[in-house]
Amino acid sequence: MLPRGDAPRCNVLVTGGAGYIGSHAVLALADAGWTVTVVDNLVTGLRRAIDRRAHFVEADVADRDTVGRVIAERGIGAILHFAGSVLVPESVIAPLAYFRNNTAATQSLLEAAVAGGVRHFIFSSTAAVYGIPDRLPVAEDAPLRPINPYGLSKLMTEGVLACVAAAHPINYGALRYFNVAGADPHGRAGQSGIGASHLIKIAAEAACGRRGHVSIFGSDYATADGTGVRDYIHVSDLADAHVHALEALIACPHENLTLNCGYGRGHSVLEVLDAVDRATGGALDRRRETRRRGDPDALVADNRAILQRLPWRPRFDDLDRIVADALAWERTLRDHCRDRHPGRTLQSVGTGYDFAAAASS
Repeated sequence: MLPRGDAPRCNVLVTGGAGYIGSHAVLALADAGWTVTVVDNLVTGLRRAIDRRAHFVEADVADRDTVGRVIAERGIGAILHFAGSVLVPESVIAPLAYFRNNTAATQSLLEAAVAGGVRHFIFSSTAAVYGIPDRLPVAEDAPLRPINPYGLSKLMTEGVLACVAAAHPINYGALRYFNVAGADPHGRAGQSGIGASHLIKIAAEAACGRRGHVSIFGSDYATADGTGVRDYIHVSDLADAHVHALEALIACPHENLTLNCGYGRGHSVLEVLDAVDRATGGALDRRRETRRRGDPDALVADNRAILQRLPWRPRFDDLDRIVADALAWERTLRDHCRDRHPGRTLQSVGTGYDFAAAASS
């Protein structure tokens, strides 16, 4: 394994650096001393979510001319690619948009990268490429059978990356995320976009008064308590994994990485909601709903490969810590909203409120 900091440095381009995971990756890179440039079109990302140490260019990753100019002017040697669409239900309704944003746009970005001499590329992939796995925990060599356009769009891009790396002097890392949650432990960033679909974010919103209840979709799964089980990874641990992966790609320019990013154990929906109740001393309003089509009983990472290939070791591998950081961020948003809008609730202010701007101003 390569010790952190031993790899030579290059200037790094982070696409989607104004989004949830991308903004945390920017923090991890900047904290480790890397020179970072962010490209984001701000369609879903928020400008003030980007750390001030990063240089920012407002552009779409599919704009090959602009991205090519950024690569040349900023001397980019590596790209961490987070820009894309991530909502599974939305992908079912609008599949063409997902193939455009997640697959075709990445192809354009890769064309600019190859033309500009970029040597290293890390792709934000997903456990959705596995679909409903035959066995748990799921390893990287498990059958790849995505059951929705989101997962398929990511799998297609992994295939494009493999072909490009075979034909050009560029290597890549495809990091398959499991369920990302939490917020920067120092309160510098968190999940701020509207229309949250992840359980811990939704539960934190409910605990802080932004939602009236939390829906539990299904109680008849083949799990200990009947609710779905997922492997939750703290967003700052995930961001740190990207820095280690970048160092590994630079140190071994002829090798590629495909790695699960998870902790190797899962928590049920009820366990998550119990953790939120413990943290707040309250009781969330829980409402039982019918199962959602395509949701597996459990999805847990086999993370042995990332632990063997990288010197990455999780620092926040604890459900209570993940929940505490998510709640701290949500309270920051709530309190600032109250200061800006006395007498009004988060719900009355509306889902269009610029929470990231509020938290950083």
